[in-house]
This record gives sequence, C-alpha cells and structure tokens, in this order.
Amino acid sequence: MPESRITPAQAHRLLRDGTVVLVDVRAEDEFAAGHAPGAVHIPLSALADGSAGLPAGPDPVLICRSGNRSRHAAVLLAARGVPVPDVVGGMREWAALGLPVEDTGGAAGTVL
Repeated sequence: MPESRITPAQAHRLLRDGTVVLVDVRAEDEFAAGHAPGAVHIPLSALADGSAGLPAGPDPVLICRSGNRSRHAAVLLAARGVPVPDVVGGMREWAALGLPVEDTGGAAGTVL
C-alpha cells in the first residue's frame, strides 16, 4: 500500500478547514518551542512502541521537523494497517512558507 505525502500548504488548509488533525511526532522540547496551532503532540517513540495511538476525530496527518520522522511514522503505521499521510518538508518548510508557528504558551514559536 503506497503511503501518501502532502505539502505544508495542503496540511494547513485541511487543518484550518477542520478535516484533519495534525499529529506532531517530534520530541517534547521541539514541540514546545514551536508547532502548528492546533497540532497534537505524540512523539514518534510513543507511536513506535505502541504506548500512544492516534487521536480520535478528524483524519490524522503526521508532521515532524524535516519530514524524516513523520515518514518513518507513516511507514510504521501503514505496516499496522493504518495508512496516514505525512507532510513533506515538515515544520521547517511550514515555517519557511510563513504558516503560523506557536509555542506551548500560544506565543510566536520557533522550529528547532
């Protein structure tokens, strides 16, 4: 089964429309420093070891810093029968496009 990838602009539009939930698979400090508003934090390690699952509700889309960890998570989930798209270029590309980034306090964030 082929995994799908979407662009940051596509992910932002879908997130804004409420049709997806953005699942950030980076480490806690990376997420805390800057993430997409409304993103849910589930570290790759928690997805990999099964200690956390995907949130219920809108369809999930995976994101990380550059696209490597989210790609790994997508492949891992697809092998479990759960196809989930991920964002090409990750939060680096998201921020480069001028899309919103906030820290855990809701202030302007940075991508580590």
